[in-house]
Amino acid sequence: MAAHKTLDDLYASGPVEGKTILLRADLNVPAKDGKVTDATRLERLLPTIKELASKGAKVLILSHFGRPKGERVPEMTLAPVAVALGELLGLDVAFAVDCIGDSAKAAAEALPNGGVLVLENTRYHAGEEKNDPAFAKALAELGDIYVNDAFSAAHRAHASTEGIAHLLPSYAGRAMEAELTALDKALGSPARPVVAIVGGAKISTKLDLLGNLVSKVDALVIGGGMANTFLAAKGIEVGKSLCEHDLKETAREIMAKAEAAGCRVVLPSDVVVAPEFKAHAPAMTVPVDKVPADQMILDIGPDSLAALAGHFETAKTVVWNGPFGAFEIPPFDNGTNGAARHVAMLTKMGEMTSVAGGGDTVAALNNAGAADDFSYVSTAGGAFLEWLEGKTLPGVAALEHA
Repeated sequence: MAAHKTLDDLYASGPVEGKTILLRADLNVPAKDGKVTDATRLERLLPTIKELASKGAKVLILSHFGRPKGERVPEMTLAPVAVALGELLGLDVAFAVDCIGDSAKAAAEALPNGGVLVLENTRYHAGEEKNDPAFAKALAELGDIYVNDAFSAAHRAHASTEGIAHLLPSYAGRAMEAELTALDKALGSPARPVVAIVGGAKISTKLDLLGNLVSKVDALVIGGGMANTFLAAKGIEVGKSLCEHDLKETAREIMAKAEAAGCRVVLPSDVVVAPEFKAHAPAMTVPVDKVPADQMILDIGPDSLAALAGHFETAKTVVWNGPFGAFEIPPFDNGTNGAARHVAMLTKMGEMTSVAGGGDTVAALNNAGAADDFSYVSTAGGAFLEWLEGKTLPGVAALEHA
């Protein structure tokens, strides 16, 4: 894994008491009517904030919220999030009405050692998304040290994620460190065999991902609607299932690339079909080559699930992105639930490392009651996917060169 400095390196360089630390966090949390509705991302930030504050540092938090595109959109203020963060921390968290300039400087200077201040939405300034050097410099003027704890924003080369890291001594926060360690165990230097699960509706959104994984894993399990395109590419009739027939040749190319790399592509052998996408629709299980023309595939069948269990039993690492079927509606959640619980059980027994994330994956694992027993579940979304695709994440690369 490339070298990025952690908070341990920061403390080794000298005391942080009285130092002003600019902490890039991801406060872009779901909210409704000015209230935070899901505080998962805030909770993951708490260890870094508490640790720095307990050592007497002044903690200034930088974050974006929504897409105001350089305008002051009142509905996208971070003020309510600062309140929610304070409640979780059990502290009075201060709030500054801007993230640069005199008002931000005054708020920072008024902060006592061990205090926490949330700066207003960085995206209220057009310079943030443009990674404007002048804006990055204005941010850097507020602090002595930069800590990035927002892996979920690391795929953006913005001023508060990338530009600022070149202007101040820069370190990874505890959440960033945990994510990078987990990702390295999953694909960087994993224990083998590695099984990757890629589900979801469409191949078209996961071409880069599939292309990268076939050269890095021992088995690639394809589920969800995208499996139908692979089945169709093999000449199997999929009825009225979701299927990208125009990408059958692409699917064949991916399978050929996998074969050349020694990666086994695993597709369902039996499936659960129904005449419509509806909860408790009349369903039946059929062999994958016997899908009726008037039915659609909505889940994998028991034989497919048993075959997956065999792959899991021999795997040392599982990387999971996307569900197997229509996990949101019963009975089409059986495949995802069964597979997730099996991976969770083996992880809990110490038999494997399991890393999951991106899109519907977190919701699917929570639905299965399995998320807590995975080694690591990333809430990063786009950044997690880009990492799976083998892309360089600017926010991480900036830390490595800091």
